[in-house]
Amino acid sequence: MVHYGHSNQLRQARAMGDYLIVGVHTDEEIAKHKGPPVFTQEERYKMVQAIKWVDEVVPAAPYVTTLETLDKYNCDFCVHGNDITLTVDGRDTYEEVKQAGRYRECKRTQGVSTTDLVGRMLLVTKAHHSSQEMSSEYREYADSFGKCPGGRNPWTGVSQFLQTSQKIIQFASGKEPQPGETVIYVAGAFDLFHIGHVDFLEKVHRLAERPYIIAGLHFDQEVNHYKGKNYPIMNLHERTLSVLACRYVSEVVIGAPYAVTAELLSHFKVDLVCHGKTEIMPDRDGSDPYQEPKRRGIFRQIDSGSDLTTDLIVQRIITNRLEYEARNQKKAAKELAFLEAGRQQAAPPPGERDGGF
Repeated sequence: MVHYGHSNQLRQARAMGDYLIVGVHTDEEIAKHKGPPVFTQEERYKMVQAIKWVDEVVPAAPYVTTLETLDKYNCDFCVHGNDITLTVDGRDTYEEVKQAGRYRECKRTQGVSTTDLVGRMLLVTKAHHSSQEMSSEYREYADSFGKCPGGRNPWTGVSQFLQTSQKIIQFASGKEPQPGETVIYVAGAFDLFHIGHVDFLEKVHRLAERPYIIAGLHFDQEVNHYKGKNYPIMNLHERTLSVLACRYVSEVVIGAPYAVTAELLSHFKVDLVCHGKTEIMPDRDGSDPYQEPKRRGIFRQIDSGSDLTTDLIVQRIITNRLEYEARNQKKAAKELAFLEAGRQQAAPPPGERDGGF
């Protein structure tokens, strides 16, 4: 997948240098080393390109990063998170560049992983919503997911994401609309931020010469009211970072009202309001949430040209349920074996422990 944890890694990597090139693996490579990908390679290429800290994308990048690859793209060094990534036979994919001193590390984002997101989709639980207590079922899942016969894995397991003001500041542009910019307002759940959202925002961005796009994100309970089931899969804090990481978005309203009111339009001095081709659910009183911008003649419906929806992503996961569960357990076992091997190498020989007495 591509989620805000990846965006945060790319943000940190970009801060280490001047130009960020991101290598994205093919579906074939991922299936071989990790398990079935959730997004196709074409979707992932486009998703990564839409992240605002990325300068260039290299499609079909080799799974094992070599010095040859770094030299080919004139890179001084490569960056990865402080979790490990292993080949199908359990080798560190960054071994060569580490030995050459051309490897840097950034912090992995606590509380988000493809493993956790997949689990939320499979469990149909609302425990991840911002005001929900963790159910015993989700707690049991969180405790066991990423566990394998060898014990608990520090990377593949599930942990809770804790939003901070610092994290929002790091992701936000901090820019206010400038004179001559067209303020465009879009609203929705933007759940499991995906290629459908990117295509829509890219089209909206093209509507003006100097666009300033504000994305209004609805509260979890509001999204659940109109989407049902256990939607949103990502809570409001997580969706905020996902949308802020997109290069087409200038500002986010965290917990926007469902109806686009006259007050909201005046407050943000909105010139244009856009919505995709997905169905617009009426407000709780049965009214059209877009009646005010329509009355003002500033409402536009935009066809993103993409048929991917959050529902379709969940469907992909459910279809491959057994494969994903097997993937997570296999990945965890491989990483634990690697950790154990590292511990044994680091341990002093018998007789030298405890000062060698």
